Amino acid sequence: MQDTIVREITVKAAKERVYKAITDPEQIIAWFPDAIEGTLEAGQRPIFTFTKENHKTQIYVEAANPFEYFAYRWVPGGTGIIGDVLTVPNTLVEFHIEELGEETKITLKESGFSSLPSEVAEKSFNQNSGGWGYMMGRLEKALNQA
Repeated sequence: MQDTIVREITVKAAKERVYKAITDPEQIIAWFPDAIEGTLEAGQRPIFTFTKENHKTQIYVEAANPFEYFAYRWVPGGTGIIGDVLTVPNTLVEFHIEELGEETKITLKESGFSSLPSEVAEKSFNQNSGGWGYMMGRLEKALNQA
């Protein structure tokens, strides 16, 4: 069982703009969840709504270090959970932001799949592996357009 998904993109945007696209509720809905209830600040527990999949999922914001790093925990795989995500097996989603001259590299890493129950671990990994490719493509397009 693979434990980690890594996706990387490079965009023509400053790291400040990239960080805002990932952490500003008004901007993140342009490429990731369809809606968000709450704020994306360290220690907060906002709820992501995915309309097409018809579910909501609560996350726990693990870290929010402006312009460099953002991380949260959630229960992957489209199951959706409302409640304390820290009390159940979960994965850690991390965004590493690195400025490279006039471009910025964004590395997404989701880890912890091997800690999930065996009946959902592989399905969650496969679903999110493809899902992150799609979502990072949307983020890249959003950042390169503006």
